[in-house]
Amino acid sequence: MAKNKRAKKGKRLIAAVVIIAVVAIIVTGINFLSVEHLMKTGSSYNKVEIENQLTPQKDENGNWCFTTDRDFKIMQLTDIHIGGGFMSKTVDEKALNAVALMVTKEKPDLVIATGDIAFPVPYRAGTFNNYSGAKAFANLMESLGVYWDVNFGNHDAEAYSYFDREAMAEFYGNEEYKYCLFLSGSEDVDGYGNHTIEVKNSEGVITQAIILIDSQAYVKDNIIESIKGTYDNVHPNQVEWYESEILRMNAENEKISKKSVPVKSLAFFHIPLVEMDDAWNEFRENGYKDTDNFKYVEGLIGEEGRQVCCGYGEDDLFEKMLELGSTKAMFNGHDHVNNTTFEYKGIQFSYGYSVDYFAYSGIDKLGSQRGCTMITCKPDSTFTIDKYNFYSDRYDIDGFTREDVTMQFEDVTYQVLPE
Repeated sequence: MAKNKRAKKGKRLIAAVVIIAVVAIIVTGINFLSVEHLMKTGSSYNKVEIENQLTPQKDENGNWCFTTDRDFKIMQLTDIHIGGGFMSKTVDEKALNAVALMVTKEKPDLVIATGDIAFPVPYRAGTFNNYSGAKAFANLMESLGVYWDVNFGNHDAEAYSYFDREAMAEFYGNEEYKYCLFLSGSEDVDGYGNHTIEVKNSEGVITQAIILIDSQAYVKDNIIESIKGTYDNVHPNQVEWYESEILRMNAENEKISKKSVPVKSLAFFHIPLVEMDDAWNEFRENGYKDTDNFKYVEGLIGEEGRQVCCGYGEDDLFEKMLELGSTKAMFNGHDHVNNTTFEYKGIQFSYGYSVDYFAYSGIDKLGSQRGCTMITCKPDSTFTIDKYNFYSDRYDIDGFTREDVTMQFEDVTYQVLPE
């Protein structure tokens, strides 16, 4: 009798293993076909025709440099969130379409994606593979033929993802991508992708420095911290690197122009600084009125609960920016329904419009948060910031489609939420 029970139990176990194996094979096959389709979709868009397109060159410091005496246009995209699995096929195609449409319309000199390009969350996307989302985006940008660069976000290489941040840095640094300007950065500095792009005039003077900083991910690189959302901060040696870059460029400009003036710079990263939270709290506590430190410009804070999801620790990056007097604006993403711009202690903080169709539940049906930011750098080192919603008439272009959405914050300047 006992022998028969053991035999039956063994057969059930074998059957269960077979079923699991068959399901795994089917899912793997479906994922493979979905990824192949996504790669082809990314590569299917036409090249953007840009009159007198600028071509960057590497300088003696190994940094990319654009040379021009005209306006230089940067497009910030953020939180694209391409799942890259069979469960995210429809929304991934919408994200690629939105990026292609906006880039085709704006014809920027440079696109900077400030993090969370990939979103390989298995129970949502059906995959752990963060490579596929990144690859689809890379295929798209190379197909469009526009120079592009990326920051890492917290989702680009989760603890459970197939590939870690080092592997993804190698991916973006691959020389097969003709238009990608990503540089992994010094091995002596924490993070991946800390690097500088310079815009120079015909005399060799740096008119605008573009500084990309890895804002890290979680305090500890494990699944528990990612679920809790315990975000990290910029590390001390990154602040030291930032200072050294500013001082280096100051010296180069002084040598050419004979003037001791801080080089003007713009900073790009994913997770907002603690000071962004401090500034917004000061504005809110003052009844949503400007203060001596805070000047509201535009946009909204639409996140509920913890409105600004900054790092949980402290860093000295903002203090160093104030000390050096170089950086006049910072651009980040991370909080998908925040798109405000304000000035705090003389430096502009700017949330980018997100692209996300996937990470926030139901966000594919909403539209107030989706779009891009255009930064126009002038030859005199000034700049302008313009934010464009994806569903405005601006993006009514033949050959592209846009889905019907609800504009959830249509009549709101900024979101006033209860304490």
